[in-house]
Parts: sequence; structure tokens; C-alpha cells
Amino acid sequence: MRDMLNVDWSSIPAPQDDGAARHLAGRYLPRLSLPSTTGQAVDLSVLPDRTVLYIYPRTGRPDLPLLEGWDQTPGARGCTPQSCAFRDHAQELAAAGVAQLFGLSSQDSAYQREAVERLHLPFPLLSDAEEHLARALALPQFELNGRRFLKRLTLVIDGGRIEQVFYPVFPPDQNPQQVLAWLSSQNRA
Repeated sequence: MRDMLNVDWSSIPAPQDDGAARHLAGRYLPRLSLPSTTGQAVDLSVLPDRTVLYIYPRTGRPDLPLLEGWDQTPGARGCTPQSCAFRDHAQELAAAGVAQLFGLSSQDSAYQREAVERLHLPFPLLSDAEEHLARALALPQFELNGRRFLKRLTLVIDGGRIEQVFYPVFPPDQNPQQVLAWLSSQNRA
């Protein structure tokens, strides 16, 4: 079985800011329901208060091989470390004013439920398998082996409006601390 948490980030190519997320800050989320690992659909546009949505390419499984070229693709590796880091910082994020925390990928909810259980995530994962959110927001994507994946980014949303965009995100396991630092700076302002 592969160790999916301990990654030597110096051996993984870092993603570069290609400008593909510049249009997101200040935008309102579209009204659409996304399947959730809880079995309930979630419409991010109507959630009150502050929400953190981290978007990632795909969660791997320790019993399955990585996709060919995954580690060499900038920004692809790190979905499990990022999810576990958000798990480990979920209470701090709540204390900093985050009312809802979600992860999102284009994998279906059945696949995502395995990750929620295996990683003991205290928050749901949302599925954009039909790419409704990806198309509506023109989310950045990459292609590998003939398949498209969402690029890793994190959105801080307040009342359906995107307040802050973290893009690119690297290393992924440091993303919750970046979000917490930004929230702290907003609370001081």
C-alpha cells in the first residue's frame, strides 16, 4: 500500500499561476445543487455566512496505482494531504468564522464517500461529476491521459459571493494555514 500522506514536495513540480482563476474573486456562485457525500444536495449560492470550498483534482486510493504521469503533472499530487490538513484544522477554521467547509472534485459521491470514511473527514465532499459548477464558473482544468481534472484552488465564499481565491495551491497540505492566515487578517481589518 502506498503512503499517500508523506509527500516530498521538493520532488513534485509546483503549479504556476497561469491566470486561469483571476476572474473568480467577487463573482457570485450560480444557483445549482451539487451532490454531497451526506446524501443531501448542497447549493453553495444560498449558504449564509462564510464557507470554505477547496477544489481538488481527484482523491486517490492507497490500494490503486496513481494515474500515469500524475506526480509529474504540476498541481495534481496532494489531494489526500490537503483533505487531511483541512480535517486537522476544521475546528480552527470554525473558530475563525467558517460556518461551512467542503471539498469538491469531479469524482462521483460514491467514490468520495470512501475517502470521507477512510480519512475520517468531519465535513462533506461535493461532486461536480457533471461539471455544472466547473462550466458555470469557468474553473481552471488540466488534461492528463485524455481525461480532464479540476485544478486545485480554494474559495472563501460569503453569502454566495467569492471573497478570496487561493490559486495555485502548493504545497496542498499547507492550504488550511493559508486560509487561516487570510481569515485572521480580515478579522483585524
